[in-house]
Amino acid sequence: MLVADPSFLLLLLSLLSPLTYKFKSEAESRFLASLLGSPFVTEKPSEAHLFFVPFDGGLSERSIARVVRDLRADLPYWNRTLGADHFFASCDGIGFGSDRNLVELKKNSVQMSCFPASGGRFVPHKDVALPPAGAIPAGEGEPRAPPSNRPAEHLAYARLGAIKDPGLARRLAGDRDFLIEPEPSDRETFEGRLATSEFCLFDYGGDVSGIGDAMRFGCVPAVITDRPIQDLPLIDVLRWQEMAVFVGSGGGAEGVKRALTGLTRERVERMRGSCVAASRHFAWNQSPQPLDAFHMVVYQLWLRRHTIRYVQREWS
Repeated sequence: MLVADPSFLLLLLSLLSPLTYKFKSEAESRFLASLLGSPFVTEKPSEAHLFFVPFDGGLSERSIARVVRDLRADLPYWNRTLGADHFFASCDGIGFGSDRNLVELKKNSVQMSCFPASGGRFVPHKDVALPPAGAIPAGEGEPRAPPSNRPAEHLAYARLGAIKDPGLARRLAGDRDFLIEPEPSDRETFEGRLATSEFCLFDYGGDVSGIGDAMRFGCVPAVITDRPIQDLPLIDVLRWQEMAVFVGSGGGAEGVKRALTGLTRERVERMRGSCVAASRHFAWNQSPQPLDAFHMVVYQLWLRRHTIRYVQREWS
């Protein structure tokens, strides 16, 4: 079972009171809300394995640098490791700047960002991609896949926002095996689309918020990408190759269809079952449950509690 060490503890470093922050994503907000009510928080710095540095999602990088500067000046914890035992949430990620404080935050601290991360702002060996919060509330019905003996109505389904290339979306929509449509009119219709499609299309860099919803109904994610993806949510613990298909865009609509129809029926059914089983790890519950999204993110933080600190350098 994948669980964090029960002695694993986090300390929140807050220069603002009370703890009220405006994040850019629902996943960030739910993480902090769950963390505040969890047993992983300690008030004793000597017990903490990691220190959480919270700040508003819309804060400029100059302002973020000031947050780190104040931590360095007011508290002893940052200077001990140059921030290597600290973590923070930033949906868009922190860029590489010249300010000392930003450099140490970027290179040393664990960044929790949205999926997909902004180009060049995700460091695979240390950063964490948060599972996106879907449209279907967690806890409302058990994850389920349609019976394997019932043929799917559609080879693949996608909402228009999930595919960035309008031309590709238009060509896919012209194929009767694909259902490409605007936002469904209601949740029941949306769930029906997921349950009656073998694959759900997502364009890397497009709207991927529904990937957990798709998995919940056994709709295998088919991710359109032209390069390896290093910021997949829960990449440390999930075997993505066993529950998702990664397709290049170079072949156009025909290439996408060829990749999906080339899979054997046995493999597709295995992938659908794996999706349903893994979907619990994407659920952001109001009250955290074992192995849900909150606990899986904490587990990934636990894996990074011994992250390597970069060598200290001199600053003028």
